[in-house]
Amino acid sequence: MDALVAFAAALLSFRLAGLLAGRWRASRRPELLAWSASLAAYAVAAGAIAWGEAHGWDGRAFRVYYAAGALLTAPLLGAGSLLLAGRRKAAPVALVYAGLAVGISLAMPLHGAFFAAHGIPIAQDHLTFLPARLLAILANSLGTLAVVGVALRSLRKRPLGNALVIAGIAAAAIGSGLAGLGAAGSAIGIAVGAALLYAGFVSPTRLPGIFRGRVSPKSS
Repeated sequence: MDALVAFAAALLSFRLAGLLAGRWRASRRPELLAWSASLAAYAVAAGAIAWGEAHGWDGRAFRVYYAAGALLTAPLLGAGSLLLAGRRKAAPVALVYAGLAVGISLAMPLHGAFFAAHGIPIAQDHLTFLPARLLAILANSLGTLAVVGVALRSLRKRPLGNALVIAGIAAAAIGSGLAGLGAAGSAIGIAVGAALLYAGFVSPTRLPGIFRGRVSPKSS
């Protein structure tokens, strides 16, 4: 069951990433490309969970999950938010970081055996603190800070969209903490988080008049 839930989360995230990529092709807004890449990384992480739950966790599934889920998703989300705020230097920085993260995930030594057939392996059981775990902590902290900071800064301009983005970040964090639900809890967090983030990204800049405290002409 956990594998099926994770596979469904992967399909949903891939679909939403594709929709954002389509919007980027139409508008060439760089933040849409970064957000599409972040949801694609989310999808790969969910796919790795499905792989581990269906086949049994090993070093290969864990490396893919860690690279996509722990090292790439939040930093790419943060890069998209910074690009939205006009910080164009975020694009080359994100590209260099993504290459570094993938390289580290391929080269990082793993220790300990993957005895459990189900349940996402704990990073501390298989990775030393340097460099992968430290990089994950820093990258996730900075990426989340960028997303939340930009959202709060422009909350009055895009109240609904930014509220959905913050809710998406919270849903993913809560999903990761639902240890009692096993891998399914993380997969559900990914699915809900991806859906909320997508809704926040594509939300209109301003709400209809009825939601801003006045009735629009068409509703009267």
